[in-house]
Amino acid sequence: MDVKHEMPPPEHIPPLGPAARDRAQREALKLEKRLCRQTGQAITDFHMIEAGDRVMVCLSGGKDSHGLLDILLKLQARAPVRFELVAVNLDQKQPGFPAEVLPAYLRALGIEHRIETQDTYSIVKAKIAEGKTTCSLCSRLRRGILYRVARELRCNKIALGHHRDDMLQTFFLNLFFGGKLKGMPPKLVTDNGEFIVIRPLAYVAEQDLTAWAAHRRFPLIPCNLCGNQPNLQRQAVGDMLRAWDKQYPGRIESMFTALQNVVPSHLMDGALHGFASLKPTGVPNAQGDKAFDEEPLECGARAVPTQITSKTSLQHNWSLS
Repeated sequence: MDVKHEMPPPEHIPPLGPAARDRAQREALKLEKRLCRQTGQAITDFHMIEAGDRVMVCLSGGKDSHGLLDILLKLQARAPVRFELVAVNLDQKQPGFPAEVLPAYLRALGIEHRIETQDTYSIVKAKIAEGKTTCSLCSRLRRGILYRVARELRCNKIALGHHRDDMLQTFFLNLFFGGKLKGMPPKLVTDNGEFIVIRPLAYVAEQDLTAWAAHRRFPLIPCNLCGNQPNLQRQAVGDMLRAWDKQYPGRIESMFTALQNVVPSHLMDGALHGFASLKPTGVPNAQGDKAFDEEPLECGARAVPTQITSKTSLQHNWSLS
């Protein structure tokens, strides 16, 4: 028997007038279609989910992972391939963590899930000096635990709730502080070589996930392990990107497009391009250097995924268009 995945009954919401209610419903429907379309497009472009996959969806309790699980459940119902979803939450024993919230929510959804309890909070607090950033150690501990859980649950893929804005922030963090042109990939093999990590929300804007969480009234649980760390570099970069987006509409889209249009010959990494062996060929090359010309800028160019060259029925079914 098919299980209908719906939200638990929300708390009382003050009633809206008929016009406002209709308008809100139309906007919510548009948002749902956009989220499903963008997620389906990313899954198709990067071949994230295949027939027979068993996908562990990491549910932290925040808006992004809640949105990921919610959208994947919608896509699963009409995907062109059959796959399984297992929701996993890691209870890190943070003080005040409402341990009953997510189990109750997942039981109400009627999906397979697991709550893994590990006291990483005490380890992080013991190892990291007061006032220092805890994210690095917390991440390493969490990663090892989730790999073990994925193995025990026989999952071959791990889905994370990182979105478009996370990817851009990671790129600029590496650029500003790491000296690397490196981002957050939509799909990658784990560092232990055992699983594939996928980020189906790669094309989704954070503001849409915020709006969707409010509409769906997810039982959100903030991460308080870090405490109040307003000077975190990621937060500073996020503030910078939001300011740019407000002052220069379209800049976020242009930067994200750039991550999908890399020209190694026009950078400076000798491992990616054979500078030492370059010789004139006498053959015109549109990608060759125009030594005395300024590079033209195509404002408002739309991102064109490089993984596919045409629309397919697979893409159509995934995108819920």
